[in-house]
Amino acid sequence: MKATWNGVTIAESDDTVLVEGNHYFPIDALKREYVTFSNHRTTCPWKGQASYYSLLVDGELNADAAWYYPDPKPEAEMVRDRVAFWKGVKVAA
Repeated sequence: MKATWNGVTIAESDDTVLVEGNHYFPIDALKREYVTFSNHRTTCPWKGQASYYSLLVDGELNADAAWYYPDPKPEAEMVRDRVAFWKGVKVAA
């Protein structure tokens, strides 16, 4: 699977986990040169607290476009050390 935004590959891996229609990529598949800080947080009732990254590509910012669960609840352990995308990031094979 490949995650792309603004014409660039943000993450690529053959090892994604599909949860609720979202592909979670291994955190080390993330191309860090396109990732920047976000202090945004949300809470999922069964996965726990999500933290976010923003994407920065060619001077364009996509705020809070990637999320991950640093300490997921036990029933969501499959998303630990993984990152998923939204906000216009295309994920396809």
